[in-house]
Amino acid sequence: MRIVLASASPRRRQLIATLGWPVSVVQVQASETVPQGLPVSQVAEQIAQQKTAAFDHSQLEPDQLLVTADTIVALDGQVLGKPANRSSAIAMLQKLSGHRHTVYTGVCLSQAGRQTSFTESTEVYFKPLTTSVIEYYVDNYKPYDKAGAYGIQEWIGYVGVSRIEGCYYNVMGLPTARLYDEIVRFYPEATVPQQL
Repeated sequence: MRIVLASASPRRRQLIATLGWPVSVVQVQASETVPQGLPVSQVAEQIAQQKTAAFDHSQLEPDQLLVTADTIVALDGQVLGKPANRSSAIAMLQKLSGHRHTVYTGVCLSQAGRQTSFTESTEVYFKPLTTSVIEYYVDNYKPYDKAGAYGIQEWIGYVGVSRIEGCYYNVMGLPTARLYDEIVRFYPEATVPQQL
């Protein structure tokens, strides 16, 4: 089995490569608009499904599995997307400071006219962050491509996150343990990575 990852995220590419199967990366242009009133817990999975629907499945070989994903940060029922600029990033981190928020990653697997999808959630606790800490992080790490304006694997995660409940890698963008199990369930021949 070979994985085709439809994602522009370098973190997702890195994480999925650790599972051991051969991986190629493609770009997919899909709407990230979701139906009004959709529960926040379902938003990421809905977007992952939309990415799958936008992919031309005739390009897949019989031994290839398409993986699409989306990650969102939710605070008090509000989705915090990717910040548009410095002030937006600072404002998001000020909202997260001293609070617990939820990171949802929705993943969709598809192949030969069939698909399955799931959502993994992780609770992340930020300690109170000073303005100088937030500005230092934003100015040095420029987290404009990250939901919620932060990457847990970066400096802010080391100094600002007091604890998490759930999968750490989910916060990075891909719940690797759950993804492995879901791939094996969906594609039983893929139980052991080819290069092991």
